[in-house]
Amino acid sequence: MSYLQAFTDTEQELAKRWLATQVASMMGRKLEEGDWSRVYCLAKNIPDGGWSNLHIDINHQGLGLEMKLLRIPGLRNKPIQSVCGTSLMHPAATRSIRIEDTSRHADDVMHEVFQQYAELIQERTNRVKEAAPHRTPDMRTGWLIWEDNLTEFLYFEERMLPPNPEQFTAEWNITPVRGSRKASKSLWIFDKDTKKKRYSVTTSAGIKIQPYFDVPPPSDKNLYYFRVQSEPVNSTTIRLWISTATAQALRSKLGSLDSTTVSTAILKAIECVGKIVQAPEEEEGLAVAVEISKEAHIQLLAAWEAVSDEHHAQLLLKALA
Repeated sequence: MSYLQAFTDTEQELAKRWLATQVASMMGRKLEEGDWSRVYCLAKNIPDGGWSNLHIDINHQGLGLEMKLLRIPGLRNKPIQSVCGTSLMHPAATRSIRIEDTSRHADDVMHEVFQQYAELIQERTNRVKEAAPHRTPDMRTGWLIWEDNLTEFLYFEERMLPPNPEQFTAEWNITPVRGSRKASKSLWIFDKDTKKKRYSVTTSAGIKIQPYFDVPPPSDKNLYYFRVQSEPVNSTTIRLWISTATAQALRSKLGSLDSTTVSTAILKAIECVGKIVQAPEEEEGLAVAVEISKEAHIQLLAAWEAVSDEHHAQLLLKALA
C-alpha cells in the first residue's frame, strides 16, 4: 500500500494548531466530519465548502478528497499509535448501493456492488474534473482516526480507486437471531491472495459498504500524528492548548504565561480553593500553547474534573477570581 503526502511541513504545523483550536472550542463534544474538514481547509488555505454526505468533501483545483473519520474507543492508557500496522473497519464507505436479490451467488452480487461503487467514484471524479477542467483529477480518501478524549489523532490519505472484482472473492454470512435482534445477512468480501476480509456489505437496516483499511506503520512519512491536549514537551513539562480568550484572561490575571508562573498559580489555587465546578464555556480564537510543570499537570487532573485543557484553564481562571 502506497500512502500519499497530505501536508507540507508548514501545513502539518498549521493543521495541528487549528486542530488544537477546534478541540478547545468543542468542550468535549463528539468530533464531527465538519470539524476535521474545517481544520484541513484552514491548514491548506483552501475554501471550506462544508461537509456533506451528498457530495465529495473537498473539491478544489483538481483535488477530490473524501473524508472518513473513525473513533477508536477503549484505548485507556495505550497511545493511538497502537493501531498502526493494523486493519480497521469503517462502518460505512457509502450507502449509495442497492442489492436487488440476496439469494444470488455471493460473487455475482459482489460484482454488482463493485460496479455501483465504481460508478459512484466515477461520478465524483467527473465533478472534480468539471470544477477544474484543465487538471487531472487527484482522487483521494482521507482517514482520520481519533479517540474519545480528543487528545491524539492519526491522519493519512490514499488513492481513491474502484476495487477490481478479479482480486476478490465473496461469501454470504448469516447472523442468527439473538434475543431481540433479528437475523441479518451480510456479504463478506476477501482478498484472494491474503485471505483477509476487505469489505462487508450489509443488507439489513440499510445497505452500505463497510471497508477494511490498513493503518500505516508509525515510520511512514505520510502518516500524520497530532497531539493537541496535555502534550509532553520533556520529562518535566506539559503543554496545554487553550483558547486565545482564556490565554488572554490568564495573562491578565498572572502577568505572564511562562511555565513557572502558571504552574505556581495552579498549585496555589488547588491548595486554596479545593474542588471547583464550572460548566465549560465555548471560546473563539486560535489556540495558544501554555507550558506547565508535570507536577502541576498531575495535580490539575486530579483536583478538577474537566473535559479538556481549555476547560481546566477556565477552572483555573475561576479559582483565581
